[in-house]
Amino acid sequence: MKFGEFPLANAEGLLLAHAVKLPERTLRKGHRVSLADIEALNRAGIASITAARIEDGDLDEDEAARQLAAAIAPKHLRFSEAATGRVNVYAVVDGLFVADRDVVDRLNRIDPAITVACLADHARVRAGDMVATIKIIPLAVPGSKVHAACVALRSAVAFEVKPFAEYAVSLVATELPSLKPVVMDKTAHLLQRRLAAYGNRLIREQRVAHRRDAVADAINEAMAATDRFSKLVIVFGASAVIDEDDVIPAAIRQAGGEIMSVGIPVDPGNLMVLGRIGETYVVGAPGCARSPKENGFDWVLDRILAGEKPDARDLTGMGVGGLLMEIETRPRPRDSYEEHSRPVAVAAVILAAGKASRMGEGGAHKLLALFDGMPLVRRAAETALAADATSVTVVTGHRRGEIEAALSGLGVVAIENRDYASGMASSLISGFFAPPARDADGVLVMLADMPGVTVADLNALIAAFRAASGRAIVRAVSNGKRGNPVILPRSLGDAVMRLEGDIGARHIIETSGLPVIDVDIGDAAHLDVDTPEAVMAAGGILRG
Repeated sequence: MKFGEFPLANAEGLLLAHAVKLPERTLRKGHRVSLADIEALNRAGIASITAARIEDGDLDEDEAARQLAAAIAPKHLRFSEAATGRVNVYAVVDGLFVADRDVVDRLNRIDPAITVACLADHARVRAGDMVATIKIIPLAVPGSKVHAACVALRSAVAFEVKPFAEYAVSLVATELPSLKPVVMDKTAHLLQRRLAAYGNRLIREQRVAHRRDAVADAINEAMAATDRFSKLVIVFGASAVIDEDDVIPAAIRQAGGEIMSVGIPVDPGNLMVLGRIGETYVVGAPGCARSPKENGFDWVLDRILAGEKPDARDLTGMGVGGLLMEIETRPRPRDSYEEHSRPVAVAAVILAAGKASRMGEGGAHKLLALFDGMPLVRRAAETALAADATSVTVVTGHRRGEIEAALSGLGVVAIENRDYASGMASSLISGFFAPPARDADGVLVMLADMPGVTVADLNALIAAFRAASGRAIVRAVSNGKRGNPVILPRSLGDAVMRLEGDIGARHIIETSGLPVIDVDIGDAAHLDVDTPEAVMAAGGILRG
């Protein structure tokens, strides 16, 4: 291929390197120039073009991409049409994307003009997900290079999608007096949800004493049951496994199995046991598998349910990339110095952007109602400022000017949420990621229309959050019934960012997997003033 600037006299058959805008149309990049195009270019006063001339043995970008795609085994994959030198590759089933780094690297080193990018090895994918893309960089590439790349793709599997298979999954859960039945119920429910993501379900559950013989008997019962599909046995212990002779690995051996690994280099998920009885895997789940958050247990389930046969070598190879997240329920070793050198910081965010629609069309704004001679929004801000918070941010929106005027002279930061009409989620996101709150360990979310919340209430919530080292959700309640305010740890930022519509923190609290600490602040946890009647009943005077 010859690339450069060509006079129009020699332009027929060239491929444009850049789009050219003409009065009547646009010639796009990669367009092959015709005699009619040359006439139009002349009329537009264009004397030369930047283009590429295809030489003998060259393939244009689309044809090169098509040939590379055709060299990949299409099982469980779908390929887009070639365009601008690119073919995208999609999964057609739910499964596990598996890539061979050596093959992909060898392909990408044939020529810089030929590139293949794909997902990380052993990534879980859904039908329709893009898993790889083939891109030819220049407008043409030597056919010999494409041929070499096709040979590499046909000689070894660069990547594939292994569909999840259906298994007969049995749960064996051990009991100790210290483990509440409700925890075991939640564990089974969460396992059901996990399996559903693979198109699987829990076939049976058995709860036994936390003893080797009891667990071994339960495993044997699961193995002896008649099932339509291959078996998988998962054991949740009431106590963590700390030794290869502990209850769960010992029970697997007693049931006639072998232990392949006690522990894996994935955190969280270190304390996992992988055993096998014949061709059936027996997995001793780590304690973190009681949480919906990704952990090493998920990684092993991925492989087993995709039909792989993981062994000790596979597990010991999981260390790179195996640091998944911080452990919320215990001190983080990497942060121990920082934690002891500074207190847990809590930033207050007051949500004051809503339309107050229940006050009536064109009616008084509830946040401007006077309580003890002070606008309600200012009362909320002064309460937060007097509490032990590092900063106070007020999110405004509806009637922003009046709300911010009511805050005049206070040491708060007002953040405008221009999307306030979409619902509470946008205001929560605005406040959570506002500059004053970004470096805090937790965000105390207050609703501006709760006149009963006091400085003492806020400090009680903050004290509970600090006592938990900032690794729990703290929620105000009244007589056990959930209410507001609430403190969310900074680690929930991704979950907050995904909120949409008129949804607050309740969904996050219920699905995060973090401990939830309830602090009873009495009736104040439920007293909000959404209507004119509620404002007056709470002692407020309507105005504005």
